[in-house]
Amino acid sequence: QVQLVENGGGSVQAGGSLRLSCVVSANAYSRNCMGWFRQAPGKEREGVATINAVGGGTYYSDSVKGRFTISQDSGKNTVYLQMNNLKPEDTAMYYCAALGPVRGSCSGGIPARISFGFWGQGTQVTVSS
Repeated sequence: QVQLVENGGGSVQAGGSLRLSCVVSANAYSRNCMGWFRQAPGKEREGVATINAVGGGTYYSDSVKGRFTISQDSGKNTVYLQMNNLKPEDTAMYYCAALGPVRGSCSGGIPARISFGFWGQGTQVTVSS
């Protein structure tokens, strides 16, 4: 059974930082691409960042580039999202995801949401001005 479990959301003032973590079951983590998505009320779910388990290649959306950093600890099957200089527009439910059922590496940018078949339950991030 595939499981993705997020932690680390919360409330912070603009300019602050948060770090999200996602523990991915081994059968979804191995040789796969993991990503962070977010969804604000009334908006579509959008890709924020991805990382490849093999090689560690990363991609970011333009809206977070330079402020967010995705990383991993392969020994713990864990993916992190370090979020700095947070803005009110970053307020959303953040989801961890892994490619599936077809697995592999992400290349050329963040794949479409439909490519990610495995999802966590989400963690709320709220940024106040």
